[in-house]
Amino acid sequence: MTPAPLPLSGHPRPRELPDYLPARMVNEFVYCPRLFFYEFVEGVFRESADTVEGSIQHRRVDRAGEPLPPAAAMDPEDCLQARSVTLSSERLRVIAKMDLIEIQDGEVTPVDYKHGRPRESEQGLELWPADRVQLALQGIVLRENGYRCTEGVVYYATTRQRVRVEFDAALIEEAESAVARAWQTAAFEPIPPPLEDSPKCAGCSLAPICLPDEVNWLRNETAAPEPQQLALFSEAAVPRKPAAKEVRRLLAARDDQRPVYLNTQGLRIGKSGAVLQVKDKDALVQEIRINEICQVNLMGNIQITTQAVQTLCEAEVPVSYFSQGGWFYGITTGLSTKNVFLRERQFALAAQPWFCRRLARGLIAGKIRNQRTMILRNHLEPPPEVLSGLKEMAGQAGQAADLPQLLGIEGHAARLYFASFGGFLKIETPLRFHFEGRNRRPPRDAVNALLSLGYSLLAKDLTIACYAVGFDPMMGFYHQPRFGRPALALDLMEPFRPLIVDSAVITAINTEMVGPGDFLQAGGSVALTASGRKAFFRAYELRMDQLVTHPLFSYRVTYRRLLEIQARLLAKVLEGELNEYPAFVTR
Repeated sequence: MTPAPLPLSGHPRPRELPDYLPARMVNEFVYCPRLFFYEFVEGVFRESADTVEGSIQHRRVDRAGEPLPPAAAMDPEDCLQARSVTLSSERLRVIAKMDLIEIQDGEVTPVDYKHGRPRESEQGLELWPADRVQLALQGIVLRENGYRCTEGVVYYATTRQRVRVEFDAALIEEAESAVARAWQTAAFEPIPPPLEDSPKCAGCSLAPICLPDEVNWLRNETAAPEPQQLALFSEAAVPRKPAAKEVRRLLAARDDQRPVYLNTQGLRIGKSGAVLQVKDKDALVQEIRINEICQVNLMGNIQITTQAVQTLCEAEVPVSYFSQGGWFYGITTGLSTKNVFLRERQFALAAQPWFCRRLARGLIAGKIRNQRTMILRNHLEPPPEVLSGLKEMAGQAGQAADLPQLLGIEGHAARLYFASFGGFLKIETPLRFHFEGRNRRPPRDAVNALLSLGYSLLAKDLTIACYAVGFDPMMGFYHQPRFGRPALALDLMEPFRPLIVDSAVITAINTEMVGPGDFLQAGGSVALTASGRKAFFRAYELRMDQLVTHPLFSYRVTYRRLLEIQARLLAKVLEGELNEYPAFVTR
């Protein structure tokens, strides 16, 4: 009998929250409740051009000025300004940091500085609703601390205009209602749904995390399978149709930052300011700006100083450690994620066999479909029996009764696939790269050495993606927990193994980026030389940086960006926003 499903929405118990709600968070709540949830509840924040520019504009405002005199000591003749004043309301449990307070004739007027421009209406210039509520909360806080405050001002930096608003009863009620709703959402409710086709999303720095259009499309998607898909796969495991209307790409297609690979034995990494210094003994080999890199990968005997690690953690640049042969040992990362609720859901659902089975079916069926696509794209003479076998295995994977049966299906499909792998290589290549099938630990030929290194690199990249989203990469659903194994990263990488790693290996061999001289043989094992690893890193990163069209959303992103998108879609499933994880299946 199937156990009752664990609810996929809400949280098992109320959340413990800070004592006070910042007034600027109420601004976020009125602007977009989902944005408020990410920032206040989950502690997620990303800089954008607007946030950086706004911070720069606040530097002058935030400088020290005259202190705000106590309300009881106010002189009716006072005429002064106070900057960066923080006060709170015990009644509403709200705290407000006010940019500027103008004091004249015993009246205090909060002035809030905003990046942007005021709202234009038939009545003239107005405050935006979120700005109006935040300013009203500043007025409430000032009143509850004994000051006389009847109005406030917002200064919009883009147009250099001041807009004044009166704190009447209706505005005060609106602000207090917003505070109550924000507390309720933060303490008890699930994450609010994304906005529908909102122009706000285009300028939001959290759009790559929120994925509003993607979530809305997947939740509303009810399209019937295409006829050719039904002919290829069983009806129970049919890939979705792509979006009829192109989903807005609200995230950059590729990341401007690049990974760093260091594999020369004996190197030492230190830092000077915001620059990594790579030295060989006492000679400076290279300098690397930290703000230009997204990860550091150390292969073998390479030292890194504590100061460099601390700076990289602060900059949220992970450091990955490999053996000289490419075995992925682990990762050092800063406290970049505060979302304990997602990990709570991850552990709860990992204990539910029905959920693990459902997720694993989609992952392995997607992997087998992608393996079949690789044969169709790359094999000189695609074997019909292999194609039909993989088609059958994809259908069986979608119907597997349990994880052991799914493991058997995956193994059978892998034997069919790798039996045809030699056909991906150029006609003259097999004379130099002998390949009879997949083997590992240790790899016994050059092709398997490349595959093993590539899978280690992909496991590393998906481990980084798991940390970025807020997962514990060690707790998986298909791959069961094992000491030292990033099981969730291995789950997510299944559909990407043929598309990223196998493709990079084929490219490296067929374009002669690596040759027989790039390998060493010791006994029955084969390993890459330092120059061979360097060449393969280039092939792998070229593949990761290649633009690919998402089969569901129809926009183009790099494979590296795609890994994070897929990890975030899995998070949406665990948090109850989506009912099914859409495994990446290329067309």
